[in-house]
Amino acid sequence: MDFWWLLVLAVSLAMDCFAVSLGIGSSPLPTTFRRVFRIAFHFGFFQFLMTCLGWLLGSTVVNIISGFDHWIAFLLLAWVGVRMIREGFSGEEEEVNHEDPSRGKTLIMLSLATSMDALGVGLSMALLKINILTSSLLIGLVTLLFSTVGMLVGNKLSEKFGERMEIAGGIVLLLIGLRILVTHLIG
Repeated sequence: MDFWWLLVLAVSLAMDCFAVSLGIGSSPLPTTFRRVFRIAFHFGFFQFLMTCLGWLLGSTVVNIISGFDHWIAFLLLAWVGVRMIREGFSGEEEEVNHEDPSRGKTLIMLSLATSMDALGVGLSMALLKINILTSSLLIGLVTLLFSTVGMLVGNKLSEKFGERMEIAGGIVLLLIGLRILVTHLIG
């Protein structure tokens, strides 16, 4: 696989991370360097790791996981999306305890949910005998870049549109989860 096809693959894998980062960046929590770095680093690292893991595990384990990976991704994204929508509609900014999605279990769940497709890509790379280190590094770096941009753009939109952006971010997460679910159920 030449560099340009690999770059297209990396960008397509990074799009879910970009959209989730856009939603997170639109939350009313301050978009600090640390928050942006945590999201971008984890999303990029998980894309890298899941690509390598898919390559290592081979077809046996991927076939077992592929039966329900779309449900896991959907449930994780829906859970975070519904929480964001609920917080956006609350209208009680001071009284609402906004959970920081760039920390703890939420960050790990979002990182896993957005990197499930990379597992299958890693398997494909093993079957095609593609250099996994170079490929997975490119995938991780492109995801890191897209996640950073998503967080920063989401923050700018949040400054302009306020709580409506948090609601929109939650809806985006739900739609991504539904797309993953429908794509796997139909395909």
